[in-house]
Amino acid sequence: MSSLIASQKVIQHYLQALLTEDDAEQPPAPAAVAKPAAAKAAVPVTAAPTLAEAELAQSRKAELNRLLAQAVPVAKAAEPVVPATAKVQTTAKTQTTPEVQSAPAVLNTPEMLQRAIPIAERLAQPTVAATVLKTEKTYRQQRFQALFFSVAGLKIAVPLTELGGIHEVGAVNALFGKPDWFKGIMLHRQQKIQLVDTARWVMPEKYTPELATELNYQYVIMLGTSDWGLSCEQLIDTITLEPEQIKWREHEGKRPWMAGLIKEQKCVLVDVDELVNLLNQGLDINA
Repeated sequence: MSSLIASQKVIQHYLQALLTEDDAEQPPAPAAVAKPAAAKAAVPVTAAPTLAEAELAQSRKAELNRLLAQAVPVAKAAEPVVPATAKVQTTAKTQTTPEVQSAPAVLNTPEMLQRAIPIAERLAQPTVAATVLKTEKTYRQQRFQALFFSVAGLKIAVPLTELGGIHEVGAVNALFGKPDWFKGIMLHRQQKIQLVDTARWVMPEKYTPELATELNYQYVIMLGTSDWGLSCEQLIDTITLEPEQIKWREHEGKRPWMAGLIKEQKCVLVDVDELVNLLNQGLDINA
């Protein structure tokens, strides 16, 4: 009993310390050298159905031969079209060159636009983006609900809009080469949940063998749409909060996983996106 009272006093002291910190060519058409074919097509199928028309047929044949004789030089004259074809191909290539070298289309890509930004501005962009993202959280602008749960006597709250679900703790398979706070993999239906020893992650400096034996994890709090789950001893309640009831963390720095501190309940409100980011990197609260 005395050890439990001492543990609660240590946790209260730890929580008070938290409250005081500020925080995206078509090939050229082949030259139609079709005139020789036309000449071949012009070869008549002569026929003399009657003797009366034989003389007429002979005259037509003589006229046709004369035309064929004229067509031969035309076909020969068409042979120089080959260099013309090459010229057409060259022209086509020169016409496509400006399209390949067109700078405006390339400059519109995100990579080229990023290069056009001065280095100093580029370095400043991530900080600005993070700040904008934090102010766009809906629960920072209006009334919202949060789930309260406890770990080793420490209260923690998660916005319901960023809660992925609640499961009962099942069989956990430990993995080698993982951080101390990584309990292992828990299978839930088809999902492999990466289970976090929440007490060890939140307060590693106060995690003792005695505390480890006293912990009684019963539930898993899923973080958003990720595969990460926080071990939880007790589900306390769901409470509606106003933005004014929370001391928001306004500056980047220590404990990015904390969205703020709930004044009345004196507990941490978790920024789920930041927490998942730290877990993906294998980092703990001291990162």
